Amino acid sequence: MNWAKDLFGTEKPIIAMCHVRALPGDPGYDAEKGMDYVVEMAYHDLKALQEGGVDAVMFSNEFSLPYQTKVEPVNTAAMARVIGQLMPEIKIPFGVNILWDPYASLDLAAVTGACFIREVMSGVYAGDLGLWNNDAGAISRHRRALGLQNKVKLLYNIYPESAQYLGNRDVVDVAKTNVFNNKPDAILISGATAGSNTDANILRRVKEALPETYVFCNTGCKLETVEQILSIADGAVVGTYFKQDGKFDNFTEYERVARFMDKVRSLRK
Repeated sequence: MNWAKDLFGTEKPIIAMCHVRALPGDPGYDAEKGMDYVVEMAYHDLKALQEGGVDAVMFSNEFSLPYQTKVEPVNTAAMARVIGQLMPEIKIPFGVNILWDPYASLDLAAVTGACFIREVMSGVYAGDLGLWNNDAGAISRHRRALGLQNKVKLLYNIYPESAQYLGNRDVVDVAKTNVFNNKPDAILISGATAGSNTDANILRRVKEALPETYVFCNTGCKLETVEQILSIADGAVVGTYFKQDGKFDNFTEYERVARFMDKVRSLRK
């Protein structure tokens, strides 16, 4: 269990979210401002995150609400444009996430050189998106077909936002069988929505059951909670806290990033 330290250069990495604004085809897309605005705002957030000292960044179409489990090709194309234009400015390891389509995320990783993807890739869930039926075997084979087997890590979100596992199984059991059957590179545990607190007890139980597997907190990590979270988890994905006033709709604020990362560095000593 050492790939994360090798990739991110540290124990307990913080993967920061660069939430890309609504894209062409999305209900919230601003056609008057166009893609130039989307790229400009993504650059603003990327700059704040990197200068604030995060260990990695993940580009996600977070404002493509409501999300789809199979996205339109224009979403992937638009995300590729954003990352392509930002590529000269990306100085840290990066991943991608096209919500909630693991095939599109892998396709995007293939053309951008991303190091990891985050997706719900196994199990059947019911939630705001309807029925969410995943085929982990097909997803793993798609990664191999793209030549990404040893290039792109799979971060499995097994406790996704706004959805419930169909089946009377405890989350620890789901985590353990995922590790055995699907060989994820990391397991992610989430709260109810982006920015919502992750249940520390669930996080602890999963980590205790999987001492040889990376377990990351996927939502709700804040300055006030990061010490507790990093005492349990192997790292955290952080997005909403880094934004002005800690609100999802706002843009990333350098001061909040820097303050948070100062705290993280003190905890690593």
